[in-house]
Amino acid sequence: MAREQHDYDDIPGTYVFDQDRSRQGFGINMFCMSLMKDENRKAFKANEAEYLKKFNLTPEQADAILKRDYNRMLELGGNIYFTAKLGATDGHSFRHLAAVMTGSSQDDYANMMLAGGRSVEGNRSRSGKVAKPAKKPGKKPAKAKAKTRSKSRSKRG
Repeated sequence: MAREQHDYDDIPGTYVFDQDRSRQGFGINMFCMSLMKDENRKAFKANEAEYLKKFNLTPEQADAILKRDYNRMLELGGNIYFTAKLGATDGHSFRHLAAVMTGSSQDDYANMMLAGGRSVEGNRSRSGKVAKPAKKPGKKPAKAKAKTRSKSRSKRG
């Protein structure tokens, strides 16, 4: 069954984890959660393809896991917090995974986030069609009030 399209599917750089993706990615997420146990991590690392057969995965999901294609895992229903357990099993930090997923170095990714994140300019939609927010009829923008010092504070020297 094809996934129903939503307005938020047009947000670039992400896949919104909604109820459809939750159902779609149940197998991916249960696999990733299994990696919380040491014996499961060892079994997975010993024979990855065989271990994945324990889970209800589509061939595309299994392929994304084996290739460590984290963006594709998210597209196919993986939850970022669950898929991070796979990265941790491979010895990678979340910062490393985020850098890989954004196509940048770890330092470049960290610096971008410390500077406030990715600019919205040019990143508002995949289609390039950006709907401007609707204005509420009859409402005027509120004027900002100037800040004044409280009486108790202005008496101090």
